[in-house]
Amino acid sequence: HRACLSLGSNIGAEKNLPKAVELLREVGEVISISSVWESKSVGFDGPNFLNACAVFLTPLQPDEFKEKIIRPIEASLGRIRSSEKNAPRTIDIDIVLFDKHPLNTDFWEYAFVTVPLAELIPDFEHPVRREKLSEVAGQLQGQVWIVKREDVVLSSRID
Repeated sequence: HRACLSLGSNIGAEKNLPKAVELLREVGEVISISSVWESKSVGFDGPNFLNACAVFLTPLQPDEFKEKIIRPIEASLGRIRSSEKNAPRTIDIDIVLFDKHPLNTDFWEYAFVTVPLAELIPDFEHPVRREKLSEVAGQLQGQVWIVKREDVVLSSRID
């Protein structure tokens, strides 16, 4: 299965984002990864986030993938879950697309998901707007502050 993942961090992000990719590589195949993008925290007054997206191959179904791969990686990087879902975090990994099936379409309206994901699958049709992902990403970039961070290198980046 091809899982498109959104990765984000706003606590030790310059260290935790690359480490999350490294840990994903240790348990499976990351076949592509986006640039790193910085954006303001959404829904909580906290530090800016660094975000990226990755395409990961897995034999697992989404729920099993979340429990066996994502949660252990998040825990190993010190992720603490609280009742405030938008609180600052060391790492957050979400499955946004699984075998071309969008999961949680709310994610797709955020530039921090759509912009990096559009680097990986620019021609994919946005599940809500029914436009190419690259077009929606361009629109969102014009509406919110989001900046590519060339100084944060994900050592396992593939072009």
